Amino acid sequence: MADGRLFDNILLGGSTGTNPGQFEASSGGLTWTRQGGGETIRIDKADITSVKWTKVPRANELEVSTNDGLFYKFIGFPEQVLWEAILNGNDRLSCNEEAVVTFDGIAILTPRGRYGAELHLSFLRLQGEANDFKIQYSTIIRLFVLPKSNNPHTLVVVTLDPPICKGKTLYRHIVIQFETDTIVEKSMKLSRELLAQKYKGRLEESYQGLVHEVFVKALRGLSGARVTRPGSFRNSQGGYAVKSSLKAEGGLLYPLERGFFFLPKPPTLIIDEEIEFVEFEHHGTGGASMSSLYFDLIVKLKNDQVHLFRNIQRSEYHNLFNVIIAKNLKLMNLGDGQGTSGGVADILPETENAGGDLYMPRMKNQAGDEESDEEDEDSVLDKDDGGSPTDDSGGEESDASESGCQNESSKKEASSSKPPAKRKPKARDGEGSEKRKSKKKKDPKAPKRAVLPYKYFSMAARPGVEESYPDLPPTDISRKLGEMWQKMSSKEKQPYIQQSQVDRKG
Repeated sequence: MADGRLFDNILLGGSTGTNPGQFEASSGGLTWTRQGGGETIRIDKADITSVKWTKVPRANELEVSTNDGLFYKFIGFPEQVLWEAILNGNDRLSCNEEAVVTFDGIAILTPRGRYGAELHLSFLRLQGEANDFKIQYSTIIRLFVLPKSNNPHTLVVVTLDPPICKGKTLYRHIVIQFETDTIVEKSMKLSRELLAQKYKGRLEESYQGLVHEVFVKALRGLSGARVTRPGSFRNSQGGYAVKSSLKAEGGLLYPLERGFFFLPKPPTLIIDEEIEFVEFEHHGTGGASMSSLYFDLIVKLKNDQVHLFRNIQRSEYHNLFNVIIAKNLKLMNLGDGQGTSGGVADILPETENAGGDLYMPRMKNQAGDEESDEEDEDSVLDKDDGGSPTDDSGGEESDASESGCQNESSKKEASSSKPPAKRKPKARDGEGSEKRKSKKKKDPKAPKRAVLPYKYFSMAARPGVEESYPDLPPTDISRKLGEMWQKMSSKEKQPYIQQSQVDRKG
């Protein structure tokens, strides 16, 4: 069916309850078939007098009235689909309608793939090899234009409510990646009368300029959605975002005027009004040298949801601190009473801590008594892939509980047949305690397992490769990183070799 779509598990409402079935809609009408066969309802387009969408919990509901007085209610749609206008006789929304302007082969990072974009009078169509999305302009609530730092790409995000559905996954943000320097010229296929009457001041007859700017201007003019661009924030290199990772996915965190946006995957928009507090946290994994280069940012929302942004370079601390203070967001030490340790104060030089940062001394005091077991951190780094979140608090809690259990069960251990088991509980408060503490103080001249230079290169280059080649699977991305490393000169490899040497000395 060229102009229709199928939906499974759609409920037919009625006095006898709800019955699941398959729902089909096209420009010719509606059809609902009971699951497993049996009852079938066909509603011709000419018989429909009204169509109404209603948002219900976790789904959407379609109410259809016919000219013979019948009323039907279909429940369970993941989105309010395009046929609402088609079924009301508005044929200009048909897929056969000529597009106002088109953009071929654009790269979409979420949902991933390459699509052709068609901007019609009332909807945006994204057509790929396996998927065909038709998005009503009424569902577009915001457009974001976010350039990447030191990267030849610009992200354009289309935020939707309700979201589109691909399989069982809902997508509230469509993340499109354009090549920043590409210049295009597009003509709008609209009559001068329509431009003057309906789109006066919103659209022009033609556009010439950077491809992402032309796309945004055309989509904004047709949909009426507002556009958000980067605010006053700048990172240490003059860019608009800081590198970070969320849920083991590397990306960019954009501090905006009224919120934060993490891109490209998972696209996460946080509005300032939804934030209860934020917290800077000492990066607790990766060895002494790694933890001194990075810190984490915790953002807790008023609905108790927590976002943990990991692996932020320490050079970005003051920039983030200043923007958070300017937003009047609450800074709170999440570590109090919860077993988490330290802030970023203990990894920043004394010269960087000066300058009116009242939050830094507080964090430094909490981190003052912190001791790290370098051997344990090395083992964590060997298992980690450079961006996966890890939690060290579990190990500390298990050590404390073990100590308590051994003190309480010293009598049972005394009756054991092995002498060493009998002496261990008694020596815990004396010689054994001193030996245990001495293990944490390693000889600085002792050899230490260092992170290989390629590991540092891979952690730094992988996000950029994933963004430049969104269609490559992880195995091919790793292979490409290896090829890039082999082609690098000794001079280009030197920064990563130095990082490895610093880690070895640390």
